[in-house]
Amino acid sequence: MMSSPWPTLAACVCYAVCARKIGPTLMANRKPFELRNVLVVYNMAQTIFSAWIFYEYLASGWWGHYDFRCQLVDYSRSPKAMRMANTCWWYYFSKFTEFFDTLFFVLRKKNEHVSTLHVIHHGIMPMSVWFGLKFAPGGHSTFFALLNTFVHIVMYFYYMVSAMGPKYQKYIWWKKYLTAFQMVQFVLIFSHQLQVLFRPTCQYPRVFVYWIALHGFLFLFLFSDFYKARYNKAGGKPKRTNGLCMTVMDESSSLNGKNGYKHEEGSTVPNSYASSAADAFVRRRPQS
Repeated sequence: MMSSPWPTLAACVCYAVCARKIGPTLMANRKPFELRNVLVVYNMAQTIFSAWIFYEYLASGWWGHYDFRCQLVDYSRSPKAMRMANTCWWYYFSKFTEFFDTLFFVLRKKNEHVSTLHVIHHGIMPMSVWFGLKFAPGGHSTFFALLNTFVHIVMYFYYMVSAMGPKYQKYIWWKKYLTAFQMVQFVLIFSHQLQVLFRPTCQYPRVFVYWIALHGFLFLFLFSDFYKARYNKAGGKPKRTNGLCMTVMDESSSLNGKNGYKHEEGSTVPNSYASSAADAFVRRRPQS
């Protein structure tokens, strides 16, 4: 998949078409699927997969070998460099496995969660990671992937327990802190990237620094907007929110929070990083 960007681009386009057109059309006259067991297995597999990628990032450099201040890409064929490149490839591959998040929405006829921004976010991530893997398979910017996979371990474990039903959901009382933890992740990501700009001797490609820092700023804004709407209850009932991937709402009666099972009338669990960006901007925009 690395010799040319076209296969990845084709996969992204196919995903977008299936998510927005083909999938909902095929499910239009069918009953929604019941996927409790599938979701438990899926979230367990994603937890294990994320844990393995996280370990490989540590073993490939971030566990004492890499410099947090400035780490150039090792383009040699040394065992360490090849292991890091291999780990980056598996992180790239994980962006395709996340397509199943959308598939489960479609199969369960939760099409309100498959928003345009949700599809754009999941659809562009493989292409975005492809360029990083192609031209910088290692080095400074892999810190964001290290953090992201660690968050995925916690996140998918949370949703696995949530999917197991009310009997086990009493053990995941820490949903509010998971959202805060995710916001800390974004602060660490853009801070780690931008500090390179104050080190003129660091020759790491600036285009990747700016690109990843931009992602950190954007997602921090979206998550903070969700957090304030969901948990700052002073002054009345919290605002309804919908669509953010990896943000956490009440799961007390849901089968699986991540994949959108309803837990109270009119309220659903968010799914995509960017799915509710439109809602966030609308809420902030003055009404004419």
